[in-house]
Amino acid sequence: MQIGVEDELHHLRSKATELLLKEDWKGYIDLYTHLISLCGDGGGGGDDGGGGGDGGAAAAAAAKVHKTLCVALSNRAEARARLRDLSGALEDLDRLLQLDPSHLKTLVSKGKILLDLGRYSRASECFRRALSAHGAGGAESLRALLDRARRLEVRSRTGSLDLSDWILNRCVGNPPDLAEFVGPIEIRRSGLGGRGLFVTKSVESGTPLIVTKAVVIGRGILPEASNTADGSGNGARMVMWKDFVDRIISVAERCPKTLALIYALSTGEDEDNEQRSKLTIPSMNLFNPDAEDETFAVRNNELDVERILKVLDVNCLTENSVSAKVWGKNSGYSGVGLWVLPSFLNHCCAPSVRRLHIDDWVVIHACRDIKAGEEITSAYFDVLSPLDKRREMAKRWGFECECERCRFEAEKAPFLKEVEGMLRGVDVGCVIVRLEQGMRKWGVKEKGRGFIRASFWAFYESVYGSEKLLRKWKGKVPKESEVGESIGESVGGDERVLKMVMKGLKRGGGVGIEVERALRLGRGTYGKVMKRQAMRAVVEQI
Repeated sequence: MQIGVEDELHHLRSKATELLLKEDWKGYIDLYTHLISLCGDGGGGGDDGGGGGDGGAAAAAAAKVHKTLCVALSNRAEARARLRDLSGALEDLDRLLQLDPSHLKTLVSKGKILLDLGRYSRASECFRRALSAHGAGGAESLRALLDRARRLEVRSRTGSLDLSDWILNRCVGNPPDLAEFVGPIEIRRSGLGGRGLFVTKSVESGTPLIVTKAVVIGRGILPEASNTADGSGNGARMVMWKDFVDRIISVAERCPKTLALIYALSTGEDEDNEQRSKLTIPSMNLFNPDAEDETFAVRNNELDVERILKVLDVNCLTENSVSAKVWGKNSGYSGVGLWVLPSFLNHCCAPSVRRLHIDDWVVIHACRDIKAGEEITSAYFDVLSPLDKRREMAKRWGFECECERCRFEAEKAPFLKEVEGMLRGVDVGCVIVRLEQGMRKWGVKEKGRGFIRASFWAFYESVYGSEKLLRKWKGKVPKESEVGESIGESVGGDERVLKMVMKGLKRGGGVGIEVERALRLGRGTYGKVMKRQAMRAVVEQI
């Protein structure tokens, strides 16, 4: 029996080489699956009878089959990893380690996959075992892998980020390693609709709350609508979207945890009825990279493509968004991706978080101070707009915003209408002066002033962008840093506001408290991802 198996193994190995050269990974995996089935458990049983010579030959044949099984499992694991079937690759590597617990290539391969999956402590253990078992051989590269795994493990616990050197180098080259991180947040039922994310303790502006890698991301350079045949540019977008969806489905087919994560998201169908209150609140353990795939009930479920398409339609994020900043080599591309936990962020016209995109990662950070128990929210559209315009944009998104800011401005409607009645044929500087006077007259508190100033942002921007208007209204309009701080503390950091503040500082040679205001606004805009020197360099260059 062993001789017949050996002949077929030789033929299959030759065929495998052809598939490898063609990079036909599916065929390669299927072939090695058949080859592994021929090898059985690799033990070569059935050699306990006969004489010593026959026993020796059987043992030699069994050893050869055992070696072939090890090679087959290793090669299939590598092919599965290339197709992003990381769960399948780990299964092969675990089986291989049962056969040879100290196999160097297997330990290193498993460690690298565990790093990719965000299971940093387990990756460290693999590299430690490899280093311990193989002594000085390849020690330098193994130590580098072990150090990297331990460094990422620390970052995954603390959420600490320091992109200073990379940023000061104008984001050239690869950024520092990022690690999966979930800060002091949890999923609860939201008064804004369905489910939302809430902080469990107070956090300062700029604090990273989530660092996570996209399940899949699609990017492309989309043509201007006017340069396309139909004048819309939709053709290129549809091609990019189809490729993105195909890749999502491919990953979901292979990874039970990814499928469970996707199924945890809303399809958007029950947003407008009482069923939204019955949406399941997923355990935060679902977002723990160390949670085993076997813990997910959907492991044997059939893929529901229609459901996945509905999930993607309402949960995908575009990188180039009013509430996001893209740094690095992808800043010139249009990108759409699925980041699962950030998909639970609801909209608010006084958002508390912004996004920072770096490669395939997103950093969700506080853009203003957030109190314990407060829901963290993002801006789905431009919130530096008046109430009526925001209501129109919310309607296009399919919801009505009833956040604190919208309610406040609705209550102040008579006062705001009075100011809006001045808009035609009046100097914008006059509008700002009357607005500031009205807020003092009506006793509007600081937070409310930030809301109103954000709604009239276009007027402030016009005044501060005109040397003529500034000279005319000098001493009657507040300083840029005062307005910027007010908007930042109420509505969160925004690069446009930061640019206005920095322009004012450069014009007036601001020092001391005004510089500190700008740096604080910078932390709210970009997050605490760099040291003070780098932050100062960034805000001075915008």
